[in-house]
Amino acid sequence: MKFLLATIMIAQLASAFRAPATTSTRRFIQSQNKRAAAFGVLNGESLTQQKYLHPGSLRQQPFLTTRRHMSDTLEEAAPTAASSTGYPFASVESKWQAYWKENNTFKTPERRTTNEDGTVSKSKNKKKYVLDMFPYPSGAGLHVGHPEGYTASDVMSRYWRMTSHDVLHPIGWDSFGLPAEQFAIQTGTHPEVETKKNIANFKRQLQMLGFSYDWEKEVATTDVDYVKWTQWIFLQLYKKGLASQSEVSVNWCPALGTVLSNEEVINGLSERGDHPVTRLPLRQWVLKITEYADRLEQGLEGLDWPSGTMTAQEQWIGKSEGTEIEFKVDGLDDEKVTVFTTRADTLFGVTYVTLAPEHPLVSSVTTSGQKEEVDAYVAATSSRSDLDRTSSKEKTGVFTGGYAIHPLTNEKVPIWIGDYVLGSYGTGAVMAVPAHDERDFEFASKFGLEVKWVVEPTKMDEELSTEEAFTQAGVNVNSGEFDGMKTQKAKKAITEKLAEISAGGPKITYKLRDWVFSRQRYWGEPIPIYFPVDFPEGVEDSAVDPKVDGCEHTIRFDKPIPVDEADLPLTLPEMEDFSPGDDPAGCLARAKDWRYFQKDGKWFARETNTMPQWAGSCWYYFRFLDPKNGESAFSPELDEDWMPVDLYVGGAEHAVLHLLYARFWHQVLYDLGYTKHPEPFQKLVHQGMILGSDGEKMSKSRGNVVNPDDVVEVHGADALRLYEMFMGPLEAVKPWQTSQVSGVVRFQNKLFNLVQEAAKNDSSVEMDEETTKILHKTMKKVTEDIESMSFNTAISAMMVLTNHLTSLKDRVPREAAEKLTLMVSPFAPHLGEECWSILGHDDTLAYHPWVEHDEALCVDNTFKMGVQVNGKTRGEIEIPKDADQEGAMAEAMKVQSVSNQLDGKDVKKIIYVPGRILNIVANFAFILKSLLLKVTLTNSLPGLVYLLINAAENTGDRRICKYQASLKNGIGSCFLYRRSKPDLNLVNNAAENTGGYDYFYTSH
Repeated sequence: MKFLLATIMIAQLASAFRAPATTSTRRFIQSQNKRAAAFGVLNGESLTQQKYLHPGSLRQQPFLTTRRHMSDTLEEAAPTAASSTGYPFASVESKWQAYWKENNTFKTPERRTTNEDGTVSKSKNKKKYVLDMFPYPSGAGLHVGHPEGYTASDVMSRYWRMTSHDVLHPIGWDSFGLPAEQFAIQTGTHPEVETKKNIANFKRQLQMLGFSYDWEKEVATTDVDYVKWTQWIFLQLYKKGLASQSEVSVNWCPALGTVLSNEEVINGLSERGDHPVTRLPLRQWVLKITEYADRLEQGLEGLDWPSGTMTAQEQWIGKSEGTEIEFKVDGLDDEKVTVFTTRADTLFGVTYVTLAPEHPLVSSVTTSGQKEEVDAYVAATSSRSDLDRTSSKEKTGVFTGGYAIHPLTNEKVPIWIGDYVLGSYGTGAVMAVPAHDERDFEFASKFGLEVKWVVEPTKMDEELSTEEAFTQAGVNVNSGEFDGMKTQKAKKAITEKLAEISAGGPKITYKLRDWVFSRQRYWGEPIPIYFPVDFPEGVEDSAVDPKVDGCEHTIRFDKPIPVDEADLPLTLPEMEDFSPGDDPAGCLARAKDWRYFQKDGKWFARETNTMPQWAGSCWYYFRFLDPKNGESAFSPELDEDWMPVDLYVGGAEHAVLHLLYARFWHQVLYDLGYTKHPEPFQKLVHQGMILGSDGEKMSKSRGNVVNPDDVVEVHGADALRLYEMFMGPLEAVKPWQTSQVSGVVRFQNKLFNLVQEAAKNDSSVEMDEETTKILHKTMKKVTEDIESMSFNTAISAMMVLTNHLTSLKDRVPREAAEKLTLMVSPFAPHLGEECWSILGHDDTLAYHPWVEHDEALCVDNTFKMGVQVNGKTRGEIEIPKDADQEGAMAEAMKVQSVSNQLDGKDVKKIIYVPGRILNIVANFAFILKSLLLKVTLTNSLPGLVYLLINAAENTGDRRICKYQASLKNGIGSCFLYRRSKPDLNLVNNAAENTGGYDYFYTSH
């Protein structure tokens, strides 16, 4: 019990001290003190005695004092080394990193081998594919927040190797991207040069931290061989009809020469540089992810993912079942305004229709009298992003002068345009029901439009307010033949009516939009498509050259041609100027020698858009299976052997887009028969963000970035790994505190020194019973905690064991030291290997069998249990597991706080549930029922009060009851400290001294 409590307390305290000392933090700390006081831990002392917490310091001193106590926490959990010898981390880490590299220790095992007779044997081991989210190799390198997820996945990889699993643990680089291109524009350095430099730095840092990656599996999305297969997958999408061209309204920034996302546009200006942004239709490649919307939603079932991520994916897909409704346009017989709604029951409440400013019908429905105002509004809206428009609280709009015809009443309803309706979302039009939609109500209130109430509350006592929209379900009114129907029934009936008259019907829609796949940039995968080039009539191809300025020609974008798979990869041209320019076609349009080419005597033009950075990261987990394969993206055998990914670790910021896009590509490849697995990632874990010491996200601008190189230089790689896993739960957000790393350093030193002591001992040094039990409990807990990725409590358990073994001084059993070494090795692999070597082993421990505990030795013969008196806990006892009621009571009576509560009381009942509760129900043997003083002098109230107070003080008992004496001329009150037996002598003496008081006393 002490062992378990110590483990829990250390882990919780470590996490608690990472946040500012708020009121809630102090309350948490104080609650831990109370728990610590109730349960003695660590060498038989409470946490308060061990200097873990000091409430007085928290009250009187600033947070720096609190952090000092955190240092004390770690010092107690991992005291200073037993000898003056420190752990030589620098030489040890370089030694074992060289060993792993030389021996290719973490090479991925073959899951199948071909025998001499030609038969194939498959591995009998279970497999584990452990994957980190693809890192982008930025110029800044890693900061200390990055290794958290990598360390977690490495702990699991090392643990699974030791539990006889075949492990695939690869790493690579998501190396295309805008930052490298921007650096190239600023410096004139080719993006490839800067990218390779950044990759080399990232690789050095990851190897410095001792991660057990199979570096033979390393890939980069910028590798020519990788680009080839990314382009090959695009062609499969194209052939399946899932990649097509479309004119899409985008945020175009001429100054930056690129399309910007909605998030990158603020008030019509680019977030970077404050350059003007305009909305204009551009030819874009679009991937039809919406065709997989249902599959993407259904595929989430059965995955072991965080619930928040599952919800985010479902909300992004946004499946919605409702009704499509068609409104004819007054005066335009061939035109209709189509809307979608989930509240068809409110159709009779429509008082106007709103179109998006970019809706194709705007110009047609606008009257001449409204044209100037409408055109000005459309122009003003064109510079605002979708996000800017939908997030704005101010409702704006303009009446077009046109009218739509209500499909059921044939009434005319005005047509407005409003920027809160988006042309890229849904049908680009909405039917406005201000009585039952908050947004429509605000719009109608601002512009004085009619409000019709067509749904009332179902409860008779609930009044309908006309001051706000009623958006709940109810009963239809003012709805003709549908009056009296409840909402669900009315929805169905009106939808059926619309279908009957060919004015609409049931419809399923999605919030998910098709994926705009084009980028007008250089540093990305070229899209493997080209187009015919036409020349003026009568001009022969052989007589002209479109690469020459002034050559009149037309690129037939309506006739795309896929590059032959045998001609892949299509590589980027060499260029000196990577700036995008003001041409929406992108900078590749300037590389005319690359863009234009002849084939069979005809001229063609290559696509000048490139793929987004998402492309390479959509399928990298497949290429890791087979990175050297020149014939296919990956082999079917390796897909069968290793997929799906068993553990995928990465930040929650990728909860939607990356995971959704990757799942989309995967499901397409599954449909095409390239993989046997419908989903790529079986288990997903998000590590929490590590903040700067100021509690803010690490960034150069804030000056709070901590470079892992600096930490490793001072404390070593294992200390960094241990600290990041010890800071708190993996998924929690935690602030970095470099000063706290010294705590795990002391733990390292202590473990290293006790191993040296154990190495001096032979097998004659046997473990005593206490050590054996602590060891087996530790092995059990560490194993269970690693399985659940509760790394902070696993480290805490090893700290407790280390403390105990150190207390044995020169009698540390070799077996215990070996087991501890094996357990610490996934967290601190260099330390583990060195200790293993010191203990006389010649081979690496990377594949040594994991520790096994004896369950019988993890069970205590005694247990602790609270003791209650009249339902309130008054103490705690430790008794044998098979103790009966008599034995439990005997121990309870030895507890002073319990015996005090039972002093002078009769035990009426004992409630004893072995292992759970001991509750003693008792009453006082004598209860002071009343003390009546017959007052002979009615004006002696002051004397009476004095008497009672004096009597109360003389009892010396701390149990209080209140006595109140009431007289005509006032009220006197005092507190009598109730005793188990009334002091009759005291009462007699008091009465005699009052001068004529009579009294009597009753009790039972």
